[in-house]
Amino acid sequence: MKTNAERILELKKERNAVILAHNYQRAEVQDIADFVGDSLELSQKAAQTKAGAIVFCGVHFMAETASIVNPDKVVLVPDAGAGCPMANMITAEQLRKLKAEHPGATVITYINSTADVKAESDYCCTSANGVRVVSSIDAKDIIFVPDQYLGGFIEKKTGRKMILWPGYCPTHVKILPEDILTRKKEYPNAKVVAHPECRPDVVALADEALSTSGMIRYAARPEVKELIVATEVALLHRLAKENPGKKFIPASTKAVCPNMKKTTLEKIVEALEAMQPEVKVPEEIRVKAIACVDRMLKIG
Repeated sequence: MKTNAERILELKKERNAVILAHNYQRAEVQDIADFVGDSLELSQKAAQTKAGAIVFCGVHFMAETASIVNPDKVVLVPDAGAGCPMANMITAEQLRKLKAEHPGATVITYINSTADVKAESDYCCTSANGVRVVSSIDAKDIIFVPDQYLGGFIEKKTGRKMILWPGYCPTHVKILPEDILTRKKEYPNAKVVAHPECRPDVVALADEALSTSGMIRYAARPEVKELIVATEVALLHRLAKENPGKKFIPASTKAVCPNMKKTTLEKIVEALEAMQPEVKVPEEIRVKAIACVDRMLKIG
């Protein structure tokens, strides 16, 4: 009997499919993927792929983004229930109300948002390029949704005051300043990296605040031997795999995203066999949302 991994490789060829996995996916899912990356890298890969079908191992908004940039391709998400609590913290209606309160403001939406919210936005950004996106915009007033912590981090980096929405990542807020201080006592020679979705008092204790792709580049530096990592714990699989001989320490073992863990090899097999569940953004939403995603991809 074939293993799930063997069956996935077979089905992938049959379906002309590419498997994209986020850095927070289970280790075995990362290992079977054609490409593993952060939200920006995965959006770029989705836009460039020649495959007929995309299996998006992540959460729902990521599959939606792939559908926005690939209207003619089949985009599958192995578990339709893999959502993002932060993305659900703002609706298109709430954003329209906020825009009405600040007429003329430019809206920048974090990629961790629904297609409906992107359709109401001027620019999209990720944690990897948020500072670049904000710096590139000549606007008096900027609304930033939904992550207040990433927004606050970008404000500090750019010196631009923005209108922030009180959203947050429930996984990253589990990482506390005392976790960092405890780890630093245990590993006094270790460097500390924190994701900008973390609370500001956690980011303040880090040597660098970086997206997951930034953390991967940082970990590869020859002078980095031990690294305390303040983000979702699954990133440590890739860090260890790409940096043998180095030590990676989770800032908190509580930083586990339950939605990212919903995708399994078995569910990928089922998705490729049935070509379901498919994520398809309605065309009237897609044509409005594509502009903000395209602007993000152009900035890179």
